[in-house]
Amino acid sequence: MAAEVYFADMRAKKGSNLLDKVERLFDRAGFAELIAPKDLVALKVHFGERGNTAYIRPTFVRRIVDKVKKKGGKPFLTDANTLYVGSRANAVDHLETAIENGFAYAVVGAPLIIADGLTGKDYIKVPISGKHFKEVKIGSVVYHADAIIGVTHFKGHEATGFGGTIKNIGMGLGSRSGKQMMHSDILPSINPEKCVACGKCIPWCPGEAIEIREKKAVIITDKCMGCGECTVTCPQQAIAINWKTEPDVIQEKMAEYALGVLQDKKNKAGFFSFVMNVTPDCDCFSWSDAPIVPDVGILASRDPVALDQACLDLVNDQIALTNSRLGNKNDYEDKFRCIHGIDGTLQLTHAEKLGLGSRRYELIKI
Repeated sequence: MAAEVYFADMRAKKGSNLLDKVERLFDRAGFAELIAPKDLVALKVHFGERGNTAYIRPTFVRRIVDKVKKKGGKPFLTDANTLYVGSRANAVDHLETAIENGFAYAVVGAPLIIADGLTGKDYIKVPISGKHFKEVKIGSVVYHADAIIGVTHFKGHEATGFGGTIKNIGMGLGSRSGKQMMHSDILPSINPEKCVACGKCIPWCPGEAIEIREKKAVIITDKCMGCGECTVTCPQQAIAINWKTEPDVIQEKMAEYALGVLQDKKNKAGFFSFVMNVTPDCDCFSWSDAPIVPDVGILASRDPVALDQACLDLVNDQIALTNSRLGNKNDYEDKFRCIHGIDGTLQLTHAEKLGLGSRRYELIKI
C-alpha cells in the first residue's frame, strides 16, 4: 500500500496562515494518536549553526509544541552534538547557539535538552540487524522518550545528496562517536605533534587499543575497532576526524541509525518536513546559500521514507532559481545530484529494505 503523505502549499489567507496549516497537518496526519497523557515527546529539530539562517523558524515549532501539550504530552526540543568542532559540539555551546537562533523557551514553549549530553557521551547502544552495524549509538534522551516527532528542514547535502527526515533522525540523533562511525570507513590515527599524552582517550577505548609510549598516545591498529570514541574525546584534536567514505555507504549507515532511533517507537513517531529555503547545503554550515528552487510547502507523514521521497519529487518538479547555485540547469531530473554529483535516493532504497517505510506514497493536499 502507498503511504499517506499530507501536503500544505505556501498559500495563505485571512484565517488560514502557514502556522495554522502546521496544526492542520498535525491533525490530518494522525499525530494526536501517537501521544498519550504524560508522554515525554522528543521534537527532533536542527537548531542551526551560528551564522546559518535557513533552519526552520521557531514559530513553526511552537505550534507543534502546543498541539502536543493539548494531548497531554510533555514536549521537549532536542538534537545531538555535532562531530565537527563548530558552535554545537558540546551541550553548552549547542544550547547557546539554539537560543541565539530563537529557540528560547519564551518562543517555543518547551525546554531544550541535548540528546547525547554534555560532550556526546550520553548514548544507548541499540541492537539492530543492519548491513553495516549490529548496534548503533543513539542519544540517550531520545531513546528514553516515549514518542518522537521529527521536524526537518529539507535541503541539499554535500555528502548524502539531500538531507531529509532520514538524515535528521539518523545522523542527527547519533552520538558524536556514532557520527564518526557513519562518516568514516578508515581507522583513526594520532598526530604526535598535537598529542600531549593527557590519557583522556584511554578509558573511552572499548578495545583497549591506546597506550602511552614515549610521552605520546599510540593506537594499536590490531585492536582498534574504529568506534570513534577517541576522536571525539581528545581535547587537543590530536585524533583527526576522518570524513573518508563513499556516498552509498554513508547513506546506508545513516538509514541504519534511523532504524535504531525508531526501533522502540512503533506507532509513536511522526514526521514534518519543511520544503522551504531549499538551500544546496546542510544547516550545519555557518552560512546559508541562496535557495535553489521556490518555496514548496510543508509535509507530514508517519512514514519517513515516503515523506523524503515526496519532498524530493516536489523539489525536482520545481523550476530552478537562476540566482542560485543551480542556475538555469533545468534539464536535470535530480536537482541535488546536479549540484553534488551524489545519488541521494540510495538512502531511501536502503531505508525501505530495513523496513522503515515505503517509497510509494499518496500525496494528500490539505
